[in-house]
Amino acid sequence: MPEGVVMRALSGFYDVADQEGVRRCRARGVFRKRGITVLVGDRVKFEPIGRSEGIVTEVLPRKTELVRPPIANVDMALLVFSLRNPTFHTNLLDRALVAVSSENIEPVIVVTKCDLGTKDELEQAVTPYQKAGYKTLAVSVHAGHGVEAVQDVIFGHVAVFVGPSGAGKSSLGNALSPGLGLKMGEVSEKLGRGRHTTRHVELYQLNPETFVADAPGFSQLEITVASDQLRNYFPDFHEPALRCAYRGCLHVDEVDCGVRKAVAEGALLAARYASYRSLYEEIRHKEETKY
Repeated sequence: MPEGVVMRALSGFYDVADQEGVRRCRARGVFRKRGITVLVGDRVKFEPIGRSEGIVTEVLPRKTELVRPPIANVDMALLVFSLRNPTFHTNLLDRALVAVSSENIEPVIVVTKCDLGTKDELEQAVTPYQKAGYKTLAVSVHAGHGVEAVQDVIFGHVAVFVGPSGAGKSSLGNALSPGLGLKMGEVSEKLGRGRHTTRHVELYQLNPETFVADAPGFSQLEITVASDQLRNYFPDFHEPALRCAYRGCLHVDEVDCGVRKAVAEGALLAARYASYRSLYEEIRHKEETKY
């Protein structure tokens, strides 16, 4: 039975792409009874009907799954943040890093509009993340810089664009493939006028090995990490945490905390620690009010 990738899901129909093209499919009626959902990004088996339609008969096992935006099998997230206009926002970036890393999705930080700032500003923005082990790319679509590096890093992946409005996702999309950013922008515009804004996600094929998707539900990226595990998703905390007096130190109010000492000494970026504290308190509040 043929296999394909779900590129778009809307109103019970699924556009499934394979080597021969795209088919408009419905899912088997038994899926609903069994609680099986079909997501954009799913690899599926389907039964062809005529030349352009079909029935999805099986959803193959997923590598990853995001709830918001709802998409499967993403293995890379391009975290697109501008150096200026809007200003580089560390708190939102730190939140996104935790959200995607906790779902076993590789994050790549893409700093756009680099031509609007200085070299020192760029280094100040990316150096803490490079030291933490994150892959970072500097891009200026206007100056034609860095686009090839993005193309190289996403090759062979299913990558999702994540980032705030105005960061240049559409411009980067157009630079990667003519018209791609326009298509993503049209989806986002429709979502802005619609009701279920986080339900519509669309996958786009750059080449036979590479797929990309926009994440219109960025502002609602869910953090599913437990509060006592959050520290594990701040890799730059690991080394100073070795000097904590307590083995299970949460780096919040404990005495003799190596992480807090590193912040006080300037060895650890204060903004990163502020993001950690903010996320920790948010998660703790949800845990305490869950029932």
